[in-house]
Amino acid sequence: MFQWKNILKGMTMGVSDLIPGVSGGTIALVLGIYQSLIAAINGLFSKEWKKHVMFLMPLGIGIVIALLTISHLVEWLLVEFPQPTFFFFLGLIIGIIPTLLKDIDYKKNFSPIHYVLLAVGAMIVGATFFVKENELATVMSQLSFTEYALLFFAGWIASSAMILPGVSGSFVFLLFGVYPTVVNALSTFNLPVILTVGSGIAIGLVITSRFISFLFNKYKTSTYALMIGFIIGSIVVIYPGVAGDSFLLFISVLAFGIGGMSAYGLSYFEVKKTAVKLNP
Repeated sequence: MFQWKNILKGMTMGVSDLIPGVSGGTIALVLGIYQSLIAAINGLFSKEWKKHVMFLMPLGIGIVIALLTISHLVEWLLVEFPQPTFFFFLGLIIGIIPTLLKDIDYKKNFSPIHYVLLAVGAMIVGATFFVKENELATVMSQLSFTEYALLFFAGWIASSAMILPGVSGSFVFLLFGVYPTVVNALSTFNLPVILTVGSGIAIGLVITSRFISFLFNKYKTSTYALMIGFIIGSIVVIYPGVAGDSFLLFISVLAFGIGGMSAYGLSYFEVKKTAVKLNP
């Protein structure tokens, strides 16, 4: 069944993928659709592919709408109000951590090895803070086969990052030096670049989702621990620091609070909805 509300969820994921350091996978967790998303991508080649397409279609529509229409707004916010923008996403990310810990019942299920995995995940993602992106990268023009191949490969790797909570696909584009080209292509509707990057993303999503699904099925608690670690580590990467006057600080704190309350509200709604389904 086509779920119109998933278009809005897809738009939220699309916006997050435009923010360097923010993971679409994390936002999927905030929205309560992460495991359904993984299952749907895996199910595209199963006998029930129609059901999975109906789940993914509105998400895809929302992501495309966000990428093609909101990219200008995101660029403007990152240039004019970077600190409040990043603080909003910090609130979203921090706000989902208690829910994830509750979902896995960490007090009961976590053993010392799970805390080690959590710490390792946090350190892996946190370490990317010290990796310098290609700041000299500019928009590519008159692309050659080699540059198209680079865009395809960057899309492939970025998609793996997009689907992993705490790991930013946009940051991968920055590391490859293609972020300006990708954002410009979305803003100007450069179809060859969009299709090239999109093809890489599609292939990467299918491969990575199968691996994540395997981990959830075989090592659910360990996978949760590692992903929570990824999310905690992303806090270090996203944190923009505090600068400016008291008004900017106030706006940043307000944005952080709105992000945190949004994450809590979405999580509460999803839990309540699940409870209603289990106890009609």
